[in-house]
Amino acid sequence: MMNPRDLFDQTTFECSKLITQRYSTSFTLGIKTLDQKFHLPVYAIYGFVRYADEIVDTFHDQDKEKLLARFKKDTYEAIETGISLNPVLHAFQLVVNKYHIDQELIEAFLHSMEMDLDFKTYDDSKYNEYIYGSAEVVGLMCLKVFCEGDEAEYEKLKVPACKLGAAFQKVNFLRDIKSDYEERGRVYFPGVEFTHFDKIVKKQIEEDIQQDFDDSLIGIEQLPIGAKLGVKVAYLYYQKLFDKIKGLPAETITQTRIRIPNSKKLSLLIGTYFVNKLGIT
Repeated sequence: MMNPRDLFDQTTFECSKLITQRYSTSFTLGIKTLDQKFHLPVYAIYGFVRYADEIVDTFHDQDKEKLLARFKKDTYEAIETGISLNPVLHAFQLVVNKYHIDQELIEAFLHSMEMDLDFKTYDDSKYNEYIYGSAEVVGLMCLKVFCEGDEAEYEKLKVPACKLGAAFQKVNFLRDIKSDYEERGRVYFPGVEFTHFDKIVKKQIEEDIQQDFDDSLIGIEQLPIGAKLGVKVAYLYYQKLFDKIKGLPAETITQTRIRIPNSKKLSLLIGTYFVNKLGIT
């Protein structure tokens, strides 16, 4: 029988798992292809970043700055004390403390959330700063889990992990360009005006994204065996979404949000499983 403290810890992880399942079918599918030992830690990371993101993107009738400041304070207190009655933060601090996730990564992520409260347009510097904090460091947090304390391996895979996170985030920016502009007044791509988004601008953005995808591949192939399949599924999903976006006119991107049906996500999962697990091409 599980002791009371273990039960509490397990329950908070299950809360983060539920959050992941409710908010992201693609991320949930990717996690399922990771080694079982990585499931709960990655759920905890996703739950943390999702709830922080919800503060700045969803609660328009609330004082977002105050909510985010409280969330930040509670995060650091949870990490320092090793406990929180907020189940998302408790699960996250367990992962941070077990896998020695650097505070700099957490600070950079929370700073990017703060940037969403202030910035509506981004120059090159702010764009890169935001992508690092909102996406690349999340990949690095997961990489800390996958490397399980092997710092040499972590250092070797840092750059490709950042490239993959950047590619994912930039694809999200393209996919969500309409909602980001209409609902939040944001355009993330430097020097790009929503009302002047055309095929030339779209092509330039796509070339940058493809380079990030290409640069990330070497890192995926070198990941620990228990992590490789899950990350590969995420890579293929986003590459498929990106390919779909590339095949559409610029005006379509500004008029609708592009999606990959769940049936295609599942086929990607199954196909990647057979290629990686059974050696079938």
